Amino acid sequence: MEQWDARHADGRLAGFRLIRGKSIPRGYYHLVVEITVRHTDGSFLLMQRDHTKLDFPGYHEASASGSALAGETALQAAKRELAEETGIRRGEFTELYRQTTDVQAIFVGFLCVTDWPKDNITLQAGETIDFRWLSRAEFLDYFSDGLIPYQRDRLSRHLDFILNR
Repeated sequence: MEQWDARHADGRLAGFRLIRGKSIPRGYYHLVVEITVRHTDGSFLLMQRDHTKLDFPGYHEASASGSALAGETALQAAKRELAEETGIRRGEFTELYRQTTDVQAIFVGFLCVTDWPKDNITLQAGETIDFRWLSRAEFLDYFSDGLIPYQRDRLSRHLDFILNR
């Protein structure tokens, strides 16, 4: 049974826990992290979502993502999710955004710049089924034409930073 910390819209802890799969009381939120990965050589990692995912099954996304578990900070959750979904266990994390949404989630986005071996990506059963590295030019093309719309919306204000950090 996965538990999350209930939060107020401003991100403050609300003092109780939520259970994945149960409805979230009106006015409360849970923390979700999204991590965009850039290799030190300038390429970007795309992960293909499992075909069993409810939202955008089979799509490639420009991040690893998931909910923060009870007791985790956004950064701790980002590092855990990245390791679970890609195998990447090191990198420099920079917070890009915090956005409260109408789906009762507070999305916290990170850029992870890593020198992790590009051929050492691992997949998480039920979450990811494939990966690919894109050059900067390929990433820009994918960003405008192929990226999951809600990711593009959240990342668009930070694109220059993501490309040039």
